Amino acid sequence: MALLYESNAKKVGHEVKRMHLAEMRFDPILHKGYKVIQELEPDLKKLQEMINWCDHFVILYPNWWCTMPALLKGMFDRMWLPGFAFNMRKNSQGVPVLGWRKRLKGKTARVIILSGTHPIFIWMLFGDYANEIKMGILWFAGFKVRTTLFGPSETAPEWKRNEWRRKIARLGKFGE
Repeated sequence: MALLYESNAKKVGHEVKRMHLAEMRFDPILHKGYKVIQELEPDLKKLQEMINWCDHFVILYPNWWCTMPALLKGMFDRMWLPGFAFNMRKNSQGVPVLGWRKRLKGKTARVIILSGTHPIFIWMLFGDYANEIKMGILWFAGFKVRTTLFGPSETAPEWKRNEWRRKIARLGKFGE
């Protein structure tokens, strides 16, 4: 699906930069929480540069226990930091006050989630399983976010998969 999105975006002249999470090298664990910020590995720094560069950010992943896979969450935990994605507001004495600055404001994002169960069943049982990434991560940093949910991905008939492919191709073509 990611390759389909990318190839259709490039066909119409969109400039695309892509990273594959499984190929990135970084420690996803916050060993000391946010008390000590770990030095970012080169792949995380490169991804931050790509996010700063882009107007539209696309994330595609499989649904794991009604959320994103642990490695994706670890990536955000490590690199979605004050000074990059947001800044918490402070008064003149440096004491935190209500609110924050969204450092990535003006950008858009598309979150594409594949699940083994029909998305409506997941939503009925557990609620909005895209909320963590949609609101808690991307919106918090300033992105205007849209989601696309596909499922059941393992048992979908070929006509349904073709429908999904057409949708992904259209999204890539229009940079949505």
